[in-house]
Amino acid sequence: MATNASTSAPTSLASVTLEVADPEAARRFYTAFGVDTYIRLRASEAHSAGFRGFTLGLTVSNPATVDGFLRAAVDAGATVLKPAAKSLWGYSGVVQAPDGTIWKIATSAKKDTGPDTRDIDEIVLLLGVEAVKATRQFYVDRGLTVTKSFGGKYTEFAAHASSPVKLALYKRRALAKDLGVPADGTGSHRITLGSTTDTFTDPDGFVWEPAA
Repeated sequence: MATNASTSAPTSLASVTLEVADPEAARRFYTAFGVDTYIRLRASEAHSAGFRGFTLGLTVSNPATVDGFLRAAVDAGATVLKPAAKSLWGYSGVVQAPDGTIWKIATSAKKDTGPDTRDIDEIVLLLGVEAVKATRQFYVDRGLTVTKSFGGKYTEFAAHASSPVKLALYKRRALAKDLGVPADGTGSHRITLGSTTDTFTDPDGFVWEPAA
């Protein structure tokens, strides 16, 4: 259940902590994958089954870089959920890390304009929510600034100056379909969002706590 939306200071996403069974194994994976500086890890044995309701997305410059990140993830132990392919929006692929976190690597380019750079242009935490409009208002009431909004389908918020991760909302079932997994899931989301203010829980059960 969500806490009271009122707060004395605006909230921003300052960090993302993945809750994993084996932090050392996860650290090795994320270092090999190339995203270890973007996330934090915490040991957890909380029950989690099925879709956890979120994905972390990497936006990169070209298909060669998409392929490079996907190859690094698979070599480090990830499972391919969607092989890299062209779409209406560009070129992308989806993998699931050994700890269960789903990652999507994408580019708006459909043709290679250069080699694999291993550079990340943007990283987005995409929460799958039941009601985008209601959850968007919840976050607006807490001080987040909307930068993109497509009715009840998608919302993106401005990133905090010190955070490399941007927050966005998408319909839960639409997100699961995009990732190639069933939408059903139970138990913990296995993720904690670092807040620049206080501890609270959003309407879909995502927990925020003051970032260290």
